Amino acid sequence: MSAESVTKRTLWQSYRFPIILLISIVIGSVIGVVFGRDAMVLQPLGQIFLNLMFTVVVPLVFFTISSAVGNMLNMRRLGKILGYLFGVFAVTGLIAAVLIFIVVKTWPPAEGVVLNLESMGEMETIKLSDAIVRAITVSDFRDVLSKSYMLPLIIFSILFGVGVSVTGDKKFNRVATILNDLSMVMMKVVDLIMLYAPIGLCAYFAALVGEFGPQLLGAYGRAMLIYYPLCIIYFVVFFPIYAYISGGMPAVKRMVKHILPPTITSLATQSSIASLPVNMEAAAQMGVPKDVRDLVLPIGATMHMEGSVLSAMLKITFLFGLFGLDFSGPGTYVSALLIAIMSGVVMSGVPGGGLIGEMLIVSLYGFPPEAFPIIATIGFLVDPPATCINVTGDTISSMLVTRLVEGKEWLRKFPEGGTVEKDETVPEELNEKDGGKISWG
Repeated sequence: MSAESVTKRTLWQSYRFPIILLISIVIGSVIGVVFGRDAMVLQPLGQIFLNLMFTVVVPLVFFTISSAVGNMLNMRRLGKILGYLFGVFAVTGLIAAVLIFIVVKTWPPAEGVVLNLESMGEMETIKLSDAIVRAITVSDFRDVLSKSYMLPLIIFSILFGVGVSVTGDKKFNRVATILNDLSMVMMKVVDLIMLYAPIGLCAYFAALVGEFGPQLLGAYGRAMLIYYPLCIIYFVVFFPIYAYISGGMPAVKRMVKHILPPTITSLATQSSIASLPVNMEAAAQMGVPKDVRDLVLPIGATMHMEGSVLSAMLKITFLFGLFGLDFSGPGTYVSALLIAIMSGVVMSGVPGGGLIGEMLIVSLYGFPPEAFPIIATIGFLVDPPATCINVTGDTISSMLVTRLVEGKEWLRKFPEGGTVEKDETVPEELNEKDGGKISWG
């Protein structure tokens, strides 16, 4: 067998599933364009896939996070991961905010836009303090077991894992082992669900394009011409830069090789939560250690939304321009930045969850109620690329956190493939970093 044929086979084996998913998306899009709203008949097939992903995500988040925390013998490592995690989230979110700020100041998205506003009546006013409380807590335990309350679920999972870890009794070590086993079982369940992904995504995208495709040519074209190219630039320029910072060109190659499945899934489902299982698999293939990815990705699916920050700033400046307000001054800039980040945090991980963030923008700035459907429409139109940036940004962030936690040699310690045995050639002080147990992917 020639070297060329071996290379071709290796490339096909590496990209086979992403290629199949891409083909299914293209077929679905063509069906949607050709048959229009008649393609909605396929929606149940797509909804089945989405429902399966939503069903698995709550136990997946709970078992992965509580297992990652519960199996840590050293709380210093947990604190280190969480500290770097929030640091990376803050820096990348700030970079995204500054980037979109520069763009919208240069090309105001509402310039020349004239819309006929229709009143939608009274709208509930949302206080910032209430939004924060709703985002991180629930009043009933049963609500923790819902995909609509991901941040409270994540917080509870961390607390549960810490409780298991600090108890110290041998019988509770068995609990940590069981949690780890259940986490592995859930990933196998995800693998089984993904066998249906080509059919589900094809049907879902056919129905989506068939129902909403014509709206993409509406009055919001200027805003879309700003947002879509910006997301593409952010994806192809900034993500490789972040990956390079995490581990040089080998890390960039890993990113390019394994980033397609979460990219495609996020574009099709328009949901960070539905994309989480696929994203965790991609991070494992990149070599991100288990305890890092099990913390970074579930938390990032709700709290780290670079695409949502980009879209929130677009919505704010769009409304400022539409209502003839002056978007200038340090106070306006700082408030817009904070609201953009806050609206990203309170967004749910499900399609349409951005409505909460949009109501937050309208109520905090005091815009009239008829402003809400305007930015709700923008939210729908920018949802696919925004979700894609949110999801893939979590993957890249997990690489950066690994670099900060494990050091510059993490690529050697954690090779590709997702199954890493303890490397006996690595000094013991590296294998048991900071005296804590490392969960090998």
